Amino acid sequence: MESYLVDITLILDSTVRLAVPLILACMAGLYSERAGIVDIGLEGKLLAGAFAAAAMSAVTGSAWLGLLAGIAAAMMFSGIHGLASITLKGNQTISGVALNFLAAGLTTFLGQSWFKRGGYTPQLSGDQRFNPITLPFANELREVPILGQIYYELISGHNIITYFAFIVVPVTAWVLFRTRFGLRLRAVGENPKAIDTAGISVTRLRFQALVITAVLVGIGGAYLSIAQSAGFNNNMSAGRGYIALAALIFAKWRPGPALLVCLMFGFLDAVQFRIQGQSFPIIGEVPVQAIQALPYVLTVILLAGFIGRAVAPKAAGIPYTKER
Repeated sequence: MESYLVDITLILDSTVRLAVPLILACMAGLYSERAGIVDIGLEGKLLAGAFAAAAMSAVTGSAWLGLLAGIAAAMMFSGIHGLASITLKGNQTISGVALNFLAAGLTTFLGQSWFKRGGYTPQLSGDQRFNPITLPFANELREVPILGQIYYELISGHNIITYFAFIVVPVTAWVLFRTRFGLRLRAVGENPKAIDTAGISVTRLRFQALVITAVLVGIGGAYLSIAQSAGFNNNMSAGRGYIALAALIFAKWRPGPALLVCLMFGFLDAVQFRIQGQSFPIIGEVPVQAIQALPYVLTVILLAGFIGRAVAPKAAGIPYTKER
């Protein structure tokens, strides 16, 4: 019984760690999508943030400077997206896809040019990474049955970005649904003409949303390379930006349900790591590739069966042109 409890706790611990970049990217996308900006480019921003954070951390030896570099890289990509889709009234989906291609190519090119490691950055250690934090009394309570194990393995022992990600969710809910800024942000995604008529700048609000998006997704990218991992590798975002966007749609653009969807995907991802190489009755050992695809397949099946109809903000994807 105790061994099963340990296994379950370890799976849940992995669930939290794997869900963090999804949560941050999902909350980031929530701001831009609620403001009427379709942000397919979350994947590219996540990848750019991961590379910039690892590169800066490797050069300076500081994880905090790496974090700032990750945010700056995501900010640059958000600026390009805003220029193309808000200022120049371009197609938001095409702009986002272009950013994803740009990030995939640019990170590999710069990684090879700067570090000569085939697109990888040097391995990071010590202060170059965000290390786990042991919460008060975690070691003392470790041997306490059930509750001590949960506190030591599941709640304690994460890095600061992990705790930040879970704080962001209620803060986002409060900002979007309890503040004047959030009301205006949601209104500009539903009826930008009404906001403009009230004398509020649609362009400014949408750029503000993209700035918040950049900060959160940049932190998510930094988490991938200098917290969860010990350096950058090619395409290490591995579709997490797309999964975060899908989670946002499945959650109908609400922070709480979005968190649950991200945790569900993290749980399925954690399970697939545990069952790789295992032999199953009748079918025997399943190829690793099929096991790795399992979280994506199950996510689609489960969510497609329970989501119902998701209605996006009415002005999402539609450039706003001020009437003269």
